[in-house]
Amino acid sequence: MEYPIWELTTFGGGFFIALVSVFHVFLAHFAVGGGLFLPVFEGKAYKENSPALLEYVKKHTRFFLLVTMVLGGMSGVGIWFTISVLAPQATSRLIHTFVFGWAAEWVCFLAEIAALLIYYYRFDKMSPKDHQIVGWLYFVFAWLSLFFVNGIIGYMLTPGKWLTTENFWDGFLNPSFWPSLFFRTFLAATIAGLFGFITAHWVKDDKARESIYKTCVRWTTIPLVLALLSGWWYLGVLPQEALARLALRASLITEFYELIPIFAAGIFVLGALMLVRLPQNARFALSLVLLLLGLGFIGSFEFLREAARKPYLVHGYLYSNQIKVDDVQRLDAQGVLANAKWVAYRNPTDDPMAAGQELFQLQCASCHSIGGPMNNIIPLTKKYPLTGMDAKLSGIGKLSPMMPPFVGTLQERRALATYIVEGINNNPPGENIPFAAVDLPVEIPPFDSEKDEYVLLTWNNLGMHCISDSYSEWVLLPPANDIFGQLIRRGPLPEVVTEGVRLTYKVEPGFEEPAKLCDFWTHVKSLFGAQPPDNIGLAGNGLTGELKYHKEHQYFEAAMIPVTPYPASRGYNPYPIFTITAQDAKTGKVLAVSKTVAPTSTEMGCKNCHGGQWKVDDLAGISQATGRDVIMSHDRLSNTNLVAEAKAGSPKLCQSCHPDPVLKSEGKPGLKLLNLPAAIHGFHANFLGGRGSEACTYCHPNRPDGPTKCLRGLHGTADIGCVRCHGYMEDHALSLLKHEKEQGKPGAERLMRHLRPRMAESVEAINPRIPWLQEPNCSTCHEDYETKPDKQTAVAFNTWTKGGAQLYRFTQDDLGAVMCIACHNSPHANYPAINEYGKNRDNIAPLQYQGTNRAIGAQQNCAVCHQQDMDFNAHHP
Repeated sequence: MEYPIWELTTFGGGFFIALVSVFHVFLAHFAVGGGLFLPVFEGKAYKENSPALLEYVKKHTRFFLLVTMVLGGMSGVGIWFTISVLAPQATSRLIHTFVFGWAAEWVCFLAEIAALLIYYYRFDKMSPKDHQIVGWLYFVFAWLSLFFVNGIIGYMLTPGKWLTTENFWDGFLNPSFWPSLFFRTFLAATIAGLFGFITAHWVKDDKARESIYKTCVRWTTIPLVLALLSGWWYLGVLPQEALARLALRASLITEFYELIPIFAAGIFVLGALMLVRLPQNARFALSLVLLLLGLGFIGSFEFLREAARKPYLVHGYLYSNQIKVDDVQRLDAQGVLANAKWVAYRNPTDDPMAAGQELFQLQCASCHSIGGPMNNIIPLTKKYPLTGMDAKLSGIGKLSPMMPPFVGTLQERRALATYIVEGINNNPPGENIPFAAVDLPVEIPPFDSEKDEYVLLTWNNLGMHCISDSYSEWVLLPPANDIFGQLIRRGPLPEVVTEGVRLTYKVEPGFEEPAKLCDFWTHVKSLFGAQPPDNIGLAGNGLTGELKYHKEHQYFEAAMIPVTPYPASRGYNPYPIFTITAQDAKTGKVLAVSKTVAPTSTEMGCKNCHGGQWKVDDLAGISQATGRDVIMSHDRLSNTNLVAEAKAGSPKLCQSCHPDPVLKSEGKPGLKLLNLPAAIHGFHANFLGGRGSEACTYCHPNRPDGPTKCLRGLHGTADIGCVRCHGYMEDHALSLLKHEKEQGKPGAERLMRHLRPRMAESVEAINPRIPWLQEPNCSTCHEDYETKPDKQTAVAFNTWTKGGAQLYRFTQDDLGAVMCIACHNSPHANYPAINEYGKNRDNIAPLQYQGTNRAIGAQQNCAVCHQQDMDFNAHHP
């Protein structure tokens, strides 16, 4: 923000810092350990009166001087250069906080140079005692350099009390100071032994060379064990959030975690192998391998230390993109571009692409390259359309502890998303194609109000049944629609008929054989542990069959009918029609016939963030690419193996692990996982916050220009939307997560941490609820039958039914006979409903029985059942 930007693409993402620093750190540890190695070996030569060993020390000193002072010094300058141009804000903070620490370190470094030059150039010109004293002085100053640098570098990971005091000593003697100092000291000795193997190859005297090898084996293996023990101590002082970052199953972190013990074991075993009298060339090759293993060990450690520090340069103070934690709130309000001193575009709407490019350099380039070897942004974002990229930016830093949050205004976030999607990846925006409504013919069954004795009311219990048809990868909900019916004998006192009748159902032509159009039955055994025949659902019902009587509610039901939105003629139709026929059980006489839609949609918008295309007609369905990316993300974030299991032909039902009332699933015992709705909404709320009902339509089949529109009843036409009943995404998720938190589920707190309620004053004011069983209560807005709620102000959020029995779809009229849903239709599709596949497709029953699309009995149409006008309303409280 305060400094010019060094615009990098291919070699961005800290490439130059990583390239220089690992090499320099390796040599710097050699400078410390080798400083001890020299006087110890010189003393050994005098003690054993070995001119050959003393000659080795002299030659090793020359090698040591060239490597540490020339290569080490140059790479040290290289580090200062790269960090000053790539991370100037952090460099400035290190200098200003530890100016006297750096001064002390540079004094020690100057003393190192002087001592080493004297030690080498006066090797044969000083008394042995004085020469060794100079050698020991070099080691003391080298170790003090490590002492000072260790405190400063450790402060970046564990600043401790410095965050509140900003006191030099609080920052310098930080929590990781001592374990890190011991670890690095022991590691320095190990590296000195590794270099000793290299220079031992030059010794001609066999006895001296074998003595050097034996001593270097001890220098290599013993300090290595001590370094690993102090490394364990080091881990113990890291902040919990840092340990959580290291526990992530991110590919690079996992790889380096696995490499460290491999490198350590390799050094230990091959180091010990140097005791064996192998051919000299073999020993030299082995010593080179050992040196590479040492470089790999310290490089892996430094990578993990950097990973533990992310998303900060200075933990808790300065993010990796050099934005101060304390500045985030101000920059979110004012904008990053408006506050940056070295940008060309202050207003992101003037040129979103150019502004997005500058925002990328300001906030992303410190960690990500464009097409380069370091954290290449292209494969990480290639899948995202514009909507998904915007959501990703909205959520970074909340649940992924490796990345800082996006900082800036909504317009800046959109500009950055545009640049990444269209500028870097050359992707089209990826928005969904608007659906052109079609008017499919609907045949309304006949009804003679003068002659017909019965009224058959039929319905589906949900306004929309969503199917996740990614069967080869995972399943959220199977094809399983429910059809209901109540038969009413007309008369002055109408009667709900429950005995002596038989109700059957039949799907419209073209939907009879869903197994030919979807692969649910191919994977059903793996998903549900059962293998029903093709075209038969999990409850044993097919596309034709009989409704069974349900005594408690006095209705007939056919459960879990496996209807799909794919007709045999191909294409997509989420509103297949079922014909229900009521017959006399003894004679078979037809008493009444009616029809209802079984709304069934696969327009679940996973592709909006997970990439891929729609599966059918560019309108609906979860393609394999989209489904696979979902479980890839789950594996990465939750340490699961869902991709491997899917590849092996064993896809999983989400509820096999997560509890879910809708399927009466208790989940996997002992895991205490969040219930599925809480997990899904809680996770995605962190990415879709700050939005209105459009956040719902990114996933649910209700986008305004989509083919399904599950909210198509009175609430939809009144423009009430999702929010006033279910709350904004944050509120909705919090109500679910609060219940899980009260149940002692550990995952709830993590998902709630960054969510702020928008329809309540605080999280405490939001009432917890159980999904599917506790929903918005109709009476919150509809206080009584006569008074209509205010369409502009009525809000049902935060008042829930007490349990499943109070849900709208299970309630009966005041007489305890007729189901409310029988006359008013399904939730989200209450009469009159508007359907994209025909204006009357959802209104069959009211049109059949009263010639209007209003609720059954509305507008004084009591004669539908009573055969006469009524002067009072007995059905409503």
